[in-house]
Order: sequence, then C-alpha cells, then structure tokens
Amino acid sequence: MKKWLIPLVIIIAIGAIAGIWFANVNNKLVTMEENVTSQWANVESSYQRRADLIPNIVSTAKGYAEFEQQTLTQVIEARSKATSVTIDPSNITPNQLQQFQEVQSGLTSALSRLLATFERYPDLKANENFKELINELERTENRINVERNRFNEQARVFNSEIRQFPTTIAASILGFERKAYFEADAGTENAPDVEFDFNS
Repeated sequence: MKKWLIPLVIIIAIGAIAGIWFANVNNKLVTMEENVTSQWANVESSYQRRADLIPNIVSTAKGYAEFEQQTLTQVIEARSKATSVTIDPSNITPNQLQQFQEVQSGLTSALSRLLATFERYPDLKANENFKELINELERTENRINVERNRFNEQARVFNSEIRQFPTTIAASILGFERKAYFEADAGTENAPDVEFDFNS
C-alpha cells in the first residue's frame, strides 16, 4: 500500500466511526425525546379529562345552587383559559410550562372555591350523580399528579443524557435542547382536597 493512502484510510475510518457514533447518539436521543413527548400527551390528556368533567359538575350543581352564579361563572372562565393554552411538545420551554401551570392553577383554585361553596347545599352533596362526579374529579387530580411526575422523570433522563460528555457535543450539534420541568406551586404538594363528607 502506498504511504499516502495510509493517512487517507485513517481519515476515512475516523470519519466512519464518528458518523456511526453520531447516528447512534441521534437515534438514542430521538427515542428519549419521543418518550418525553409521549408523556406530555399523557399530562395533557389528564388535564383535558378534568376540563371535561367541569361542565357536568357545573350543570349538576346549577339546579341546587341558584345563588352561586358568580362562582360558577369563575369556574367556567378558568376552564376556558386553561383549555386555550397549548404547548408544542417538541419545544417545551420553561416560559410555556409556567404559563400552562398558571392557567391550570387558576382552574384548580376556582374549583376549590366552587366545592367549598357547595358545602352549604346538603341536597346537592347527597345527589348520587354529583357525588360520582366529585369522586371522579378527585381521581383525575391524583392522575394529573402521577402523569406530571412521570413527565418530570422522562425529562430528567433526557436532560441528564444530553448534558453528559461526550453526548453533549453531539446533542448540541444535532439541536437537542433541555426540557423544562413541572415545578410545584407553593402549597400544591398534594392534589386539592375535593372530597365531601357525604355522611353528614
């Protein structure tokens, strides 16, 4: 073999190894990013489930709580705001996530006020349909918490991977960026207490 071919073969071999490594890193990060995106869909689905329950809760309550129209209106408006904020799962920024959390927190707050108000209506609390709706709402709040935690875990795994050397070099070149996390608002470590004492 001619001497001038040796450096050329070495360069080609290094290029091939680098190309294979970049391809493997890209494929791994794509899979991990898809896991984050998929889990975000689960988060959105849980929030949508809550939003879908609200019209039924409001409708059931209206007949009993004729004098609570302002509270009902606040819940409806908060639901409208919460469902109007959408996020592109492939580009979840901290600012977008904060805006999403703010409108969802507004809805949680409005729901809490609504349910506290309905403590004054024993007939409503005894209504089987309303009881089931409230139980379903509580299950949904718990599900939201679970899905948010799972999203944070998927984002953590992805973020850790793209920060590790030498993957961070490839991630930067390939355009992979850190994913934002859900952060608990003050006083929201647990799902809202939406249970009534139906035996009273």
